[in-house]
Amino acid sequence: MRVLAAMSGGVDSSVAAARLVDAGHDVVGVHLALSKDAQQTRESARGCCSLEDSADARRVCDHLGIPFYVWDFSDRFKAEVIDDFVDSYARGETPNPCLRCNEKIKFAALLERAMALGFDAIATGHYAIIDDDGNLRRSTDANKDQSYVLGVMTRDELDRCLFPVGDTEKPQIREEAKAHGFSTATKPDSYDICFIPDGNTQAFLGRSIGMRPGMIVDQDGTALKEHDGAFQYTIGQRKGLDIRVPAADGTPRYVTDIDAATGTVTVGPRDALRVSTIHADRLKVLHPAMVGSGRDDAPTPVSAAGGEPAPSAPAGPHTFSANVQIRAHGSVMGCTAHVDIDADTMRLELDEPLRGVARGQAAVLYLPDPDGKGDIVVGSGTICGTE
Repeated sequence: MRVLAAMSGGVDSSVAAARLVDAGHDVVGVHLALSKDAQQTRESARGCCSLEDSADARRVCDHLGIPFYVWDFSDRFKAEVIDDFVDSYARGETPNPCLRCNEKIKFAALLERAMALGFDAIATGHYAIIDDDGNLRRSTDANKDQSYVLGVMTRDELDRCLFPVGDTEKPQIREEAKAHGFSTATKPDSYDICFIPDGNTQAFLGRSIGMRPGMIVDQDGTALKEHDGAFQYTIGQRKGLDIRVPAADGTPRYVTDIDAATGTVTVGPRDALRVSTIHADRLKVLHPAMVGSGRDDAPTPVSAAGGEPAPSAPAGPHTFSANVQIRAHGSVMGCTAHVDIDADTMRLELDEPLRGVARGQAAVLYLPDPDGKGDIVVGSGTICGTE
């Protein structure tokens, strides 16, 4: 198989490429250049696309004896990740730029070019598993599982992806890298937003959106303080509010709502963060449970015995039970999912209330370990409202 290995310059993608070579695949390494700004690619940046990372990726490919290229995706990255990040905050949302980068760049854009060049698949160092039936499952290493950030992929994209390290725990990956002699063996994991290398998100948004004064108000509408921009706040935030007037009952205040149109930031008690229903749009379908079997836009499910197609389900809105996760490393909650593929929306009725659910986050649905092989990703949507 001819495989394009996405080389971030980290230990995971290094071992992923090595495993592909060891398996006999025809492998080519590629590093994605996501910025033309040298300030954003300096060596001290702790993102995943610095000049240092590119050099590390090249050294690994040289060591493995495979070709290495750098592809410039900076224009598309700015349009589909950075601009989306800024626009989302301007709407009062709380986006996850790394998740959007996976959706738009590391899979959609990369696959588009890879397929045009005749590659059979792309491979990354993400911690997730694709099982023998093509299902996306959680990684063996629960602490490193990245199935959540992959839940924004499409079915066609997933069918052309390989995740060679998803069945292994991180300490073993580092040992493999050490055995290969890779300099990335002891390299720390990236965690910063790569296009904000100094880590000051508020300053970046202030420059990008501009100051838009508004008011912080209590739940009864009482004005508490003027602010310089609603983008400085997120749902569930407690620290940094700098409200000098204490709550009537003396309890801490949290951000409970953001109205970007008026610049109004509402604060209230912790219990006011509780939501029982999540609304989402921009759906992605990765498993037939998302829509019910028998639909044209769903993979054809197979019955457990004999390999015969499972009974068809009627078209239209579909309801099923699942678990939902709303943050990359957040806990899961049981829910009843009401999915309408035609309307591109879903409503999730939670088994128990959740706190701190914000518009712009992804709601990724899982079938909880149906066969002892790990949770299966069903699909996802972008949160657009709560109740």
